[in-house]
Amino acid sequence: MADKTTARGWSSNYLFLLASIGSTVGLSNVWKFTYLVGENGGGAFVLVYLLSLLIIGIPVLVAELMIGRRGGQSIVGSMLVLSKKEGISKYWQYFGWIALLGVFLILSFYCVIAGLTIDYAIFSLMGSLSHLDAQSAVSYYNDVLGSPIRIMFFQGLFVAATVWIVAKGVQGGLEKSVSWMMPALFIILVVLLVYAAITGEFLKALKFMFAPDFSKLTPAVVMTAFGQAFFSLGIGLGVMLTYGAYMPRKSSILRSAVTISLADGLAAILSGLAIFPIVFQYGLSPTEGPGLLFMTLPIAFGQMPGGGFVGALFFILLMFAALSSSISLLESIISRLEEVSSWGRKRISIVVGIFLWILGLGTVFSFNIWADFTPLDMIKPLQGKTIFGLIDYFGSNILMPIGGILMAIIGGWVLSKESSREELNIKDERLFYIWRFLVRYIAPAVVLVIFISNLS
Repeated sequence: MADKTTARGWSSNYLFLLASIGSTVGLSNVWKFTYLVGENGGGAFVLVYLLSLLIIGIPVLVAELMIGRRGGQSIVGSMLVLSKKEGISKYWQYFGWIALLGVFLILSFYCVIAGLTIDYAIFSLMGSLSHLDAQSAVSYYNDVLGSPIRIMFFQGLFVAATVWIVAKGVQGGLEKSVSWMMPALFIILVVLLVYAAITGEFLKALKFMFAPDFSKLTPAVVMTAFGQAFFSLGIGLGVMLTYGAYMPRKSSILRSAVTISLADGLAAILSGLAIFPIVFQYGLSPTEGPGLLFMTLPIAFGQMPGGGFVGALFFILLMFAALSSSISLLESIISRLEEVSSWGRKRISIVVGIFLWILGLGTVFSFNIWADFTPLDMIKPLQGKTIFGLIDYFGSNILMPIGGILMAIIGGWVLSKESSREELNIKDERLFYIWRFLVRYIAPAVVLVIFISNLS
C-alpha cells in the first residue's frame, strides 16, 4: 500500500500546484461566480467573497492539505493511518466514506452540466449559435435540455475523458493533462478579457465588480459570498486531502494553500471581467441567474464580430475548467478503491465511470422526461426538487458543509498541536496561532451558519 502511495506522488511542487489549482478552478468560478455576482449586487458581493477566501478558505484548505500529507493516502486511508499514528478515533474513517459519497453525487451531475459545454463549443464552431435573439437563445437551450439522447451523449463523452485521464495515474494522466490544460485555461481567460475590454463596456464592468454598494449587503448576500468561496475551493469532501497526500514533503502547505486560493479567486475575477463587459455592451441583464452562460451570453456571441469563434473559445474554457475539476473529484474516489482492491487502476476507473454515467442519468432525465418527478415532496425543504435537485441538495448543501466543519475539527482539534506544527512548519509563531484560531473557531462557526441557511 505504501508503494502505491509513493508511486502516486507528484513529480514536482509546480505540477502539484497546477493540479490543485485545476481542482479548485472549475465551473463554480466561471459559471456560478458570475451569475451570483450579478444576482447579489456586484462589488459588495465580490469584496465579501475575497475576504472569505482569506479567513475561511485558506485556513480550512491548509487543514485539509495537512491532514492529507500527514495520512499519506485517500481520505478513508488517511483516517485509518492517523488512528494508528496520531491516536485519533478509528471511527473517523466513516467520515471518509461519507465524503466519498458526496464526491460521487456531485460528480454525477457535474459531468452532465460539463457535457453541455462540449455541446455548445461544437455548435458554436459550426455556426449554430449565430444571429440568436433572446427568444431563439432560450428556444435553443430548451431544445438541448429537451433531448435526453443528446445530453447523454455529451455527458458520456465528458465522463470518458475524465476516466481516460485518471486511469493513466497521477504522473501519466493528471500531471500531463494539467501541465497544458491549466496554462491554456488562463490564456483563454486573458484572451477573452482583452476582447471584452476592447469591444465591450469594460469600465462599466469594472465599476459593477469593484465599486461596492453596501446598501445591497444583506445577511443573505454575505452568506452566499462565504458559501461561494468555500465551495469554489472544493474543500470538505477530501479531494484536496487526496492531492495533499501526494504532496512533496519539501513543499510548504501554507504557501501552497495561499497560492491555490489566490489562483482560484483570480480565475473568478478574470471570468467576471471577461463576461460582464459583453453583458453590458449588448444590453443584457447581469441578474439572469444560472441561465447567464447558456441562454444570455449566446445572444451576445450571435451578434458580435467573430462571435462563433469567441463563443466556441468561451465554452472550451468552461470545458477545461470542468475537466480539471472532474479529474480531481474522480481521483479521490479511485485512490481509495485502489487501496482496497486487487484490480488495476484502469479497470477500477472504467467501472466507476460506468456507474457515474448511470447515476448521472437521473440528472439528465430531470431536465426532460422526469421534469415533473419530485419524489420527496412530503419533506418541506425537498418539495419541488427533481432527482437532479435532490442530488445537488444532498451533495452541495449537506455533505459538503458538514465535511468542511469536520475537516476543520480534525485539523484544529483532533490532531495535536505538535503534529500540526511539525507538518505545517510555520516559522512565525503568531501566524501559526492565527491559523489555529481561524480553523478551530471562525471557520466551523461560519460554515455551520452556511449549512443551516442552506437547509431553509
